[in-house]
Amino acid sequence: MTPQSDEDEVWRQIVASFNDTAERDSADQPWPDSENVPAEPTRRVVKPSEELEEDLDEPEDKQDDDEGDEGHFVPPPPPPLPKLDLATKLAWVALFGGPAYLLVAAMASWQMEGWALFTAVAAFIGGFVALVVRMGDGPPNDSGWDDGAVL
Repeated sequence: MTPQSDEDEVWRQIVASFNDTAERDSADQPWPDSENVPAEPTRRVVKPSEELEEDLDEPEDKQDDDEGDEGHFVPPPPPPLPKLDLATKLAWVALFGGPAYLLVAAMASWQMEGWALFTAVAAFIGGFVALVVRMGDGPPNDSGWDDGAVL
């Protein structure tokens, strides 16, 4: 027999036994011992450390104004946006300006000449290409020596 005919025979057996019931009920199959869990979980008593008990015994004079802010995270102000040079600004304007002009012209039913249509599409493509070319493929110059996460 060829491997193909063996595979066909196996498929025929699978299809023929599709609606048959299983020989053994799954409830009769025992669980492995590693899967058995006790009926009631064991309870643990955790004692607080001595340092924590000392902290709890101290008066709460330290927390005069901070009680309302406890657990509330206030993020630091974000860093300023990087300064863009003129070429990058023009590329962004071309990337969004070309399609924006086409959208406004289509919604206002303006009659578009061929040169205006070409200029809008060329601006979009040119802005995209300019941004991709200027993107760079290395880490930023100010990333430091390790370029890792800060914890």
